[in-house]
Amino acid sequence: MPSTATESLVPTPAAPAPGATRTLELPHPRSLLKTAAFRLLESTIAPLVLFYGLLSVTGLRVGLLAALGWSYAAMLVRMRGQKRIPGILLLGAALLTVRTGLALATGSVFVYFLQPTLATFVLAGLFLVSIRSSQPLVERLAHDFCPLPDSLMSTGKLRQFFLQLSLLWALVYAINGVATLILLLTSSLGTFLVLRTIGSTALTVSAIACSYLWFRSSLRREGVVLRWATLRP
Repeated sequence: MPSTATESLVPTPAAPAPGATRTLELPHPRSLLKTAAFRLLESTIAPLVLFYGLLSVTGLRVGLLAALGWSYAAMLVRMRGQKRIPGILLLGAALLTVRTGLALATGSVFVYFLQPTLATFVLAGLFLVSIRSSQPLVERLAHDFCPLPDSLMSTGKLRQFFLQLSLLWALVYAINGVATLILLLTSSLGTFLVLRTIGSTALTVSAIACSYLWFRSSLRREGVVLRWATLRP
């Protein structure tokens, strides 16, 4: 009975031996969490904190411009350092630009909070539309947090996985949008902020966990073993 070989998912001139077990090594979970936390802090949390912190002190206009200025400054720093700008930062800056423009034009805080709810529905549509593209939106965002080797992405079943995962996230954003809109129309501002944060976080974390388990199952069907790298000091 032939023994089972193990190879890394790195393109090599020679074809892998029949029955070989491929290994995909991902960064240590702590490293992934640190990367994800930094991406969210940079693109979402910091602008939000700036806005809320300055809203009651300096007023709506300064709070809006400070949040928008943070996003553009983060992109400028990366451009000057000739570093890649993450897709989540570009997407956040684009949405924040539209939100700020409309809020400044109307002078309404309600309009400012209504826009991300509408943007949630837009994102759900983008996930659906990207299914017909060469690279689904889920796959593009996945590379922001954990770059995947081309040799793995070229497999048909993994491509199918990201297409199906795009459907899942389209549904997640649609549900999030409906729930947020109902809260915005029926709750006070304080209640809205608390319930929206808790509900949106719980839904997103659940979807991330489901995506990971689904990804691991898809790798197993491809004969790929998922291994986490050791944490280097």
